[in-house]
Amino acid sequence: MKIVSTEVLDIAYLETGSPDGAPVVLLHGFPYDVRGYAGVAPPGARVIVPFLRGFGPTRFRSPDTMRSGQQAALGHDLLQLLDALGIARAVVGGYDWGGRAACVVAALHPERVTGLVTVGGYNIQDIAASAAEPESPAREKAKWYQHYFRSELGRRGLEQHREELCRTLWRDWSPTWERVDEEFARTAPSLHNPDFVDVVVHSYRHRYGDVPGDPRYAGMEERLARRPPITVPAVSLAPDSDGFVVNTPDDGREQFTGPFRGHVLTSVGHNPPQEQPASFEAAISSLLSGGI
Repeated sequence: MKIVSTEVLDIAYLETGSPDGAPVVLLHGFPYDVRGYAGVAPPGARVIVPFLRGFGPTRFRSPDTMRSGQQAALGHDLLQLLDALGIARAVVGGYDWGGRAACVVAALHPERVTGLVTVGGYNIQDIAASAAEPESPAREKAKWYQHYFRSELGRRGLEQHREELCRTLWRDWSPTWERVDEEFARTAPSLHNPDFVDVVVHSYRHRYGDVPGDPRYAGMEERLARRPPITVPAVSLAPDSDGFVVNTPDDGREQFTGPFRGHVLTSVGHNPPQEQPASFEAAISSLLSGGI
């Protein structure tokens, strides 16, 4: 593990592969960590996997910084990581929160991205729509934890029962994965970051318009609200057994205006790189080779 300092964070990250290889940055989701990519090792690449803000050893540099979990903050962190490591362009990929960060950078800063692997398509939040209209009862039921975190009861529940709550989400979201409990036990320490609860709660409250974001990211959020297209080469992975939401490769297809390929992952849940690492690695390798 290494640590690099950015404007806001001391970011802890793992680096594997060839130091001179094509850079690949892979980002985990909530409530996961870098172990999700332990089996993903595209040949010849320099692979960098950071702990997101609020997870593992990553720390805020100032006690006065808002513990924001908004999408623009996650995207900004990725940009700052690239700058701090001297990486001009990289393949970026992720799922859940990490997929959102990757999509944000690919959409707003395509000059920094050679290719994108995203799980579930276009992951940039439409905050105005989220705050205005309910989804189907089935979708709202799946989002129970999001509504829970919008309350102070939910904040206390996450503080007091974070491992039980997050293990429940792992089980619900990956119903076909036999190693859920085993792998969760290895990841659980990363959820005890001192800023975990604040970042998570802010993330889910911000996406519904309940709380303001960090003013430093206001410009990025305004651009994201316009639903910018993703012009870089992209592979969209669609797990068919995700207990949270099942997407098809064509979901949000109109937002991808560059080279695009969609692929269904069979018997895979919410955590594809850990459940089926070979498929995630193949998606990255196709971008590195230009085969898309």
